[in-house]
Amino acid sequence: MTRIQLTLALIAAAAIAILAACSGDDQPQQQAQPQAQVQPQQAQAEPAQQAQAEQPQTVAQADADGGPLKIGLLLDFSGGLAEYGNEMQRGFELAITHINAGGGVWGQPVEVVIGDTSLDPTRAVEEARRLVEVEGVHVIVGPIASGVTLAVVESVTGPAGIPTISPSATSPQLTVAEDRDFLFRSTLSDSTQGPVLARVTMERGFDNVGLLYRNDAWGQGLAGAFADAWSGDLVSLAVDPQQASFLAELQQSAAGGAQALVVIAFAPEAEIMIREALEHGLYDQFTFGDGGKSLDLIAAIGGEYLGGMYGTAPAPGPESEAGRAWETAFAEEYGELPLLPYVKETYDATIAAALAAQAANSVDGGEIRDQLRAIGGAPGEIVVAGPEGVTRALALLAEGTEIDYEGAAITMEWDANGDIRQGYVGIWRFTADESFEEVEQVRFSSE
Repeated sequence: MTRIQLTLALIAAAAIAILAACSGDDQPQQQAQPQAQVQPQQAQAEPAQQAQAEQPQTVAQADADGGPLKIGLLLDFSGGLAEYGNEMQRGFELAITHINAGGGVWGQPVEVVIGDTSLDPTRAVEEARRLVEVEGVHVIVGPIASGVTLAVVESVTGPAGIPTISPSATSPQLTVAEDRDFLFRSTLSDSTQGPVLARVTMERGFDNVGLLYRNDAWGQGLAGAFADAWSGDLVSLAVDPQQASFLAELQQSAAGGAQALVVIAFAPEAEIMIREALEHGLYDQFTFGDGGKSLDLIAAIGGEYLGGMYGTAPAPGPESEAGRAWETAFAEEYGELPLLPYVKETYDATIAAALAAQAANSVDGGEIRDQLRAIGGAPGEIVVAGPEGVTRALALLAEGTEIDYEGAAITMEWDANGDIRQGYVGIWRFTADESFEEVEQVRFSSE
């Protein structure tokens, strides 16, 4: 090597060393970390809206490459409907047990993520975002209340394309919700319950009643359906369920000689209404919408006051093969049958979600949504609720065979709005021993 070549080589080596040293001084942490660790830091620096939009796709892609189906359960466990939520969870858990015992979905056990709405639309939306954007659920079962459901599907699950099946949200407002066809219900709309509640109230001998209802989607819907079917005198008043007292509204509703009070409220506010009505001598006769079907309520007021009072609620159909199989399985698991409504409906919603995912062979929300209507109606081999029926249904779908699932509560046939085509409204009454008993089932069909 000549002296000139040696000099040039030394200069080049020195330049490279200087560049390397400068680079190390400027970015020591980035060079020391693997690329996989840098990505979360970059994601945190992105706008929140972009991160929220991208995360569900990342999770879904990972699951599509071999992960299990994830079902979120979004109910009220700490608010005014916690009594319902805790009981409905047992229906959900029984469904998961039957699905996984039957081989799971895509041959894998289903995973579960649980969220608590606290009966608060704002909290419910936050929990729904966590389930979808952080936990990566593919389907949600719930929420319980109509107002909460409306907030969740219009703000979160509809835009995200996550099928959502409520076992208990009954407001007619949900039929026209802006949900992009991702909301389904495994219970009837209150457009069917309202006329039955009006009939029951009239049959009790009343033709002049007061009505107090929660000023939310559920209360407005059921009160409107009642009023449309009612032929007697009526003073109907909306109330804020957070009020400490309802005395002014009770007095106004009774001023025209009302013989009874129709209560469309959940147990916490219904208890206040009834106590004040009794204490001030305004009413001693009551009828109830489904929110009043509560063991907590009659325990608080007492069977001597509420025994013999009637109410209505969506109900499972009469005895059937599917219903018998489910009741046997539930009693074996928990030692007794549930008294509160919507437990069978929660089971059916969960089973339907799993069967639709198996039929779709995909975690894509749109594909699962499209299969929900297919697995719940003809054509296809009829399969029923319960461990044997669910195992059979999963096996048939894995083979590519069509099924027609008949639920524990009702047949799972959905219309274009995600509403159940046919079902039953139950008439019930409180008993003196602080329970309630079923009186009659009224069939509804839109066909």
